Amino acid sequence: MVQSKKFPWSIFVIALFSMAVASAASGQTVKSNIDGMGGWASCSVCAGTGGAGSSAPHSTTMVRSPAMYGYSRKFHLGGSTRYSNALWWKQLGANNSKTHFVYDVYFYLRTPSYSQALEFDVNQSNGHRKFIFGTECNIKDGHVWDVYDPRGGSWRSTGIHCAMPSAYRWHHIHWELYRTAYMVHYISFTLDGAKHYVNRSYYAKASGAKEINIAFQMDGDKYQHDYDTWLDKVSLKYW
Repeated sequence: MVQSKKFPWSIFVIALFSMAVASAASGQTVKSNIDGMGGWASCSVCAGTGGAGSSAPHSTTMVRSPAMYGYSRKFHLGGSTRYSNALWWKQLGANNSKTHFVYDVYFYLRTPSYSQALEFDVNQSNGHRKFIFGTECNIKDGHVWDVYDPRGGSWRSTGIHCAMPSAYRWHHIHWELYRTAYMVHYISFTLDGAKHYVNRSYYAKASGAKEINIAFQMDGDKYQHDYDTWLDKVSLKYW
């Protein structure tokens, strides 16, 4: 595990990211309303530890309500095997030259107490390495935000508190991320208007694939309650 130092390296990294944002307008790719796109893929077994979890019924569909405007995408996780999960992802096409990512999502729950954790990810593979930007609100195992260490294959606590999301309310998460040739860097996230600096860096893992995708995962708790999550205005900006 490799981490950026708290100071002054963290300030330097933030400044570099800010300068990159300011100078990247002409080279940006923006994918908006990803929740409304077709072709979402999913699995439950692959969402478990080591990619070998239990099978759980899960689904996704477009719905009119709740929605911020028009339609939102509803995700459902069920089953009877405790701690079962489901992962959904949407491929956006490969682009090996992109190194900076801003992932923006609105999410809504009616029964947040049924969720073990919620995961919001960006993945890029460039034919040599897989850069996994895994982020997770670990609701029932510490109430903390975790980020993923790709080469180590483990979640790492950021020490930043993640309270159980309020029910019947749209929440807004905005992640700022970038990579180098070998490492992923978690810069910061803003949740419901409050910004938190993460400043964590980890090595990517080897991969021959070429892709960019966003992903969303729902984790079941020890009772494996059925529950739903709605996503709206999902976007990814990269340059």
